[in-house]
This record gives sequence, C-alpha cells and structure tokens, in this order.
Amino acid sequence: MNKPQNFSASIAQPAGEPGASDNLLDLVRQLTRQGSHLAEQQLALIQAEVRESATDVKTAVGGLLGAAVVGISGLGVTLMGLAYLLGDAMDNVALATLIVGLVTLLGAYLLYSGAKKKMDASHLAPDRTRRTLERTPDAVRGDLTAEAR
Repeated sequence: MNKPQNFSASIAQPAGEPGASDNLLDLVRQLTRQGSHLAEQQLALIQAEVRESATDVKTAVGGLLGAAVVGISGLGVTLMGLAYLLGDAMDNVALATLIVGLVTLLGAYLLYSGAKKKMDASHLAPDRTRRTLERTPDAVRGDLTAEAR
C-alpha cells in the first residue's frame, strides 16, 4: 500500500510552485506595511506644511502689528498737521479736519481690502501634499507621466 506520505501538502501547493501561497502572503504583508508607511509619511508632510503656513502667518501678523503701531502714531501727527494746513488755507479748521479724516478712512479701507485678499484661506491649504496624494495612485500603477497635471 503505497500512499503518498503528505497528501494535504501536495493538494495545497500546485506542482512547480513551491511556497506560492507563502509568497503571496508575504507580498500582501509588504503591501500593507508600505501603504501604512506611505500614509504616515503623507500625514507627516501635511503636518509640516500646516506648521510652515502657521509660522508664515504668525510672522506676517507680527509684522503687521508692529507696522500698525508705528504707522498709527506717525499718521496721527501727519494728519493733524495736514488738517491745520488745510484749515489755514480754507479759514475753517473743523471742515479741514473732517475732510482729512474722511480721506484717511478711505485710504484705510483700501489697505484693508488688499490685506484681506492676501490672507485668503486658500494660501493656508497644503497644496503640495494634495497634489502628491492625487499623483500617488498613478505612481503605484507605474504611470509617472501624470505629474504634468
């Protein structure tokens, strides 16, 4: 009675492919580890970009505050001088002060509008990481030409 000694082993693995299921499991494990590692790296990149943007905003706000403190004091003295000069020319200091004040408010509004446009929230988004994440599926498939997006 000649029975095969390891009948279950001969059924589990096709002939000519020893350890094929082990190799497949190893590949799945590697893929899972690499996917997890890639996700960790992308998260770290997003955090770094957000920190960089936050640092830039802090620096910009500090500069704006410093400029505002110095500028307001100098502007106040200059505007008072202009109001007195215009008042002497018009012989009405109160009306001259009102005119100078309104022109100053208009200038302040224009400065505020420009600064508000520069502080748009879209500048704070991690755009580089978003673009990298969009290209990642193409790179995994081997299509590296999609970087021209």
